[in-house]
Amino acid sequence: MDRDTALPGFAPADHAADHAAEHGTDHLAANAPASRARRRFLTGATLAGGSLVLGFSLDAAARPAASAPPAEADFAPDAFLRIAPDGTVTMTMPYVEMGQGTYTSIPMLLAEELEVDLARVRVEHAPPDDARYANPLLGFQVTGGSTTIRAAFEPMRRAGASARRMLVGAAAARWGVAPDSCRAEHGAVLHPPSGRRLAYGALLAEAARQPLPDSVALKPASAFRLIGTPARRLDTPAKVNGTALYGIDARPPGLRVAALMQAPAIGGRLRGVDPAPALAMRGVSQVVVLDDCVAVVAAHMGAARKGLAALRPDWDDGPNAGLDSAAIWRDMAAASARGGVKARDDGDVDAALAGAAQRLDAVYQLPFLIHAAMEPLNCTVDVRADACEVWVGTQVLTRARAAAAEASGLPVERVTVHNHLLGGGFGRRLEIDSVALAVRIARQVKGPLKVVWSREEDIRHDMYRPAFHDVVRGGLDADGRVVAWHHRITGSSVIRRWAPPLYRDGLDPEVIDGADRPPYALASVRVEYQNHEPPLPTAFWRGVGPTHNLFVVESFIDELAVLAGRDPLRFRLDQAPDPRARAVLERAAAEAGWGQPLPARAGRGVALGFAFGSWIAMVCEVEVASDGSVRARRVTTAVDCGVVVNPDTVRAQIEGGAIFGLSAALHGQATVRDGRIEQSNFHDAPVLRMNELPRFSTHLLPSEAAPGGVGEPGTAIVAPALANAVRAATGVRTRRLPLDRAALAQA
Repeated sequence: MDRDTALPGFAPADHAADHAAEHGTDHLAANAPASRARRRFLTGATLAGGSLVLGFSLDAAARPAASAPPAEADFAPDAFLRIAPDGTVTMTMPYVEMGQGTYTSIPMLLAEELEVDLARVRVEHAPPDDARYANPLLGFQVTGGSTTIRAAFEPMRRAGASARRMLVGAAAARWGVAPDSCRAEHGAVLHPPSGRRLAYGALLAEAARQPLPDSVALKPASAFRLIGTPARRLDTPAKVNGTALYGIDARPPGLRVAALMQAPAIGGRLRGVDPAPALAMRGVSQVVVLDDCVAVVAAHMGAARKGLAALRPDWDDGPNAGLDSAAIWRDMAAASARGGVKARDDGDVDAALAGAAQRLDAVYQLPFLIHAAMEPLNCTVDVRADACEVWVGTQVLTRARAAAAEASGLPVERVTVHNHLLGGGFGRRLEIDSVALAVRIARQVKGPLKVVWSREEDIRHDMYRPAFHDVVRGGLDADGRVVAWHHRITGSSVIRRWAPPLYRDGLDPEVIDGADRPPYALASVRVEYQNHEPPLPTAFWRGVGPTHNLFVVESFIDELAVLAGRDPLRFRLDQAPDPRARAVLERAAAEAGWGQPLPARAGRGVALGFAFGSWIAMVCEVEVASDGSVRARRVTTAVDCGVVVNPDTVRAQIEGGAIFGLSAALHGQATVRDGRIEQSNFHDAPVLRMNELPRFSTHLLPSEAAPGGVGEPGTAIVAPALANAVRAATGVRTRRLPLDRAALAQA
C-alpha cells in the first residue's frame, strides 16, 4: 500500500525498513527443534513523534535449527506497536491479508490484552525482514499453512499485556498509588478508589520510561472481552469503497504496463519474434524479448493487450512437445509399483491382510489443480542502476525481495518491496516466479513497469497442486473392524523444492500429512511415499497433503464400512478413539439429520479429518440428476479448532474453503495435451457460481485447546464428504476426481 494512503483500521507501512505433533499436522513447525531459544520479550520502548513505540519479540515458538548458535538478537524477529497521542494503536503486521481475516483477528488479540476498543487499532504492512518479522512457527516471514493465528495467539497477546502494564505503571507513578490499585479499560487507566482516569495518549512519555516487564500474566479465557466474539472486519470498509489497494492497484509516477506471453509448451523457448506489428499499435512503446517470454510495454493495458495479440512468436516446444496426461498417469503408476519409503510401519500389515476376514484394494487418482485466484498474478517494478523497487502482493515478502535482487543483479539491501493486500493466494503467492519474471522484463524498460498476467497466462503457467496416485489395501476382521491398513502415496514433493531441509530420507512431511496418522484405531498400518516429479511445476494449493489424503483416507474408510455392511457414521465413531473426533462427528451428523429419509438419487456422505491443528467433520447432502450432474444441496460442518478468536471469520474460512474444494471436486483439473495445459479460463476451469452453492451450516465446538488453523481444513474435507454422498445416492464409488458425470448418468 502506498505510504500516503491511510484507511480506517488499515494503514500503510511508514517505518524503516501434544496432538498436533502426534498427528504431524504442522509439517514445518513439527520439524523445528523442541528446545526454545528465548530472550526478553520487550526489546525497547521509545517516544517518537509523540507516539509510544514498543519493540517486542515474536519468539513464541522454536526456531529452525542453525549450523551455529545465532547471536541473541537473531533468535526472533521484532514487531512494533505504536500508540499515538489520540489513543490510536498502530501495529505493524508480520502477516498478510488475502481474504482470511488476519487484519481483524490479530488486532483482536492485541486489543484484548491492551484493553482498547478494536476500532482504535490500525494495521500496516511489515517491510521484508526475517530477523524481525518471521512467522515463529515457520522460521521466516511467511503467511501460509493455516499458521497465522496459531503463530500470533500468544505473542500478540503478550505484546498488548506488556504495553498495558507499562501504561498502568505510568499512571500509578503519576498518581502516587500502587499499580495493582489501578486497572485499564477502553484505552485508559482508571484508579477506582479515587475515580481518577487518564487516557493512554496522556501517558506516553511516562510509559516509555517504565521498566520493561520480564513476564506478564495473560487473561484467562473467562475474562475475554473480544476473543471469541464476532467482530466486523476492519478491512471491509476500504474494500467496499474501493480505497483498499492490492498489488494490481500500484501506480507509482510514470507507470507503464506490460502484457506478456510465455512459451505455450511446458519448458518451451522462444526462437524469435518480429516486434513490428506490436510497435505499430497506438500506445505501444516497446517489445521486450526474453528466451521464454515476450512482453509488450504500453501506456495502458488495452494497448499492451492489442500489441501482444498482433505478435506471431516462433516457439520451440522443447522436450515436452508430445507430452499428454495419459503418459503422466502411466509414469506415476509405474513409479508406485516400485514401492516407497516407509513413513509409518506399525504391527504386521502383511500378516494382518493375509488373515483378514474381508479385504479390499483400491487405487485413487487426484489431478493437478489450478489456483486461479481472483487477482491474477502481477508485479510492478522499477529497476534503476543502483536500486530496484517492487510493488506486489505476496505471501513470502523476503523471498520476493531475494528473487528481485537475483533477477536485477543488485544486492538485496538495494531492493525495496512494498507488500499489498492479496486478491486471493491459495498458495500460489507462496511462489516468486512472477516477481522474478517481472524484474527480468523491467530491466529492459526505463521507469516503473507493471507486468500483469492475463487469466490465460495465469492458468496455463500456474504452478499446480500435485497429482497423486494412491494405492490402498485394507482388511476387516470377522466383527467388521479394521485390522490392516496399507497406503502408498505417489506424487510430487513441493517441500523438496521449497524447503529442502525438511525433505529427509525420501519423505515429505507435507505429502503424508493426513495419511500417516489416520484418526482411527489401526493395529497394523503401513504408510509409504514414492516421490515422483512430473514435467509440470507443482506448488502448495490450500492444503496440499490433506486435500488429497483426506479424500483417500475418508473414501477408503467409507468403502470399508460398506464392505462391513455398517453405517458409515457409526463405523467411524466405533473406531475413532479421540473424543474430539467423536464430538465433531456426532455434532455434524445431528445437525445434518443423518439417517433421515431422502428422495431417490439423493444421499448424504460424511468425512472426518484432523488437519492444521483442527478437528473437522462434514456431512454433505447431494442430489444427482439423470444427466450425471451433481448438486451439493447442504453442507453441514462441525469444527473443533481450539480457542476461537473471531467466530465469523472461522465460519467464513470453513465455508469459503468448502466452496473452493467443491469447485475442484466437481470440475477441477489441469490436463496436458501436446505439452500444453489445455485449460485457459473459467469456461473450462469453472468455479461454483452463487446459484450453485449449497446451504451451509457451520458449528464451532467450544474448546480449551490451543488455536488450530481454519484456512484449509474446509477445502480438504469437502471432497470425500461429497464423493461419499454421491455413492450413497447412486451406488457409484468415486476413486478419481473430478467426479465422472458420464458414469453417474449411467447409474
